[in-house]
Amino acid sequence: MSLTELVFLVLAVVAVGSALLSMTSGQLVHSALWLVVTLGAVAGCFLLMTAEFVAWAQVLVYVGSVVVLVIFALMLTRQSTGQKSAEVTGNRWIAALLGVVAAVGLGATMIAGFRGEEIEGRRIGTAGSLGHALFTDWVLPFEILSGVLLAALIGAIVISRSGSDR
Repeated sequence: MSLTELVFLVLAVVAVGSALLSMTSGQLVHSALWLVVTLGAVAGCFLLMTAEFVAWAQVLVYVGSVVVLVIFALMLTRQSTGQKSAEVTGNRWIAALLGVVAAVGLGATMIAGFRGEEIEGRRIGTAGSLGHALFTDWVLPFEILSGVLLAALIGAIVISRSGSDR
């Protein structure tokens, strides 16, 4: 096992462990901070795969913006952030089971699709190669994703507006 593979394995374990801590933490602020660790470890994995552009976009967009926005939203709301502030329902075991099934399915797909592939110093993570792949081979899924994100944004606005009328 090479040093790169060992560092990747350590970062992957940190990412999975901090993601689990983010989901199981009883305090919302702690969950957001564990999310920062998770996203940082994922950015480190991107760096090891020679995808520097994706790694820095991950750090700037997610760690630098989204998580800070979540923390500010938590700080500015009047909701309690105590030990039982997260909503707990009876569906948590079903959600955990579905999460494990989705993770196993995604892992099996990744193993089947990339078995035996190696990155040998190729510059696959540069902005130019990423932009070329995004706007030639992946343009339709990229546009569909933008539509889905727009629909989610509109749905969040509608839900927040209907909640304030009560």
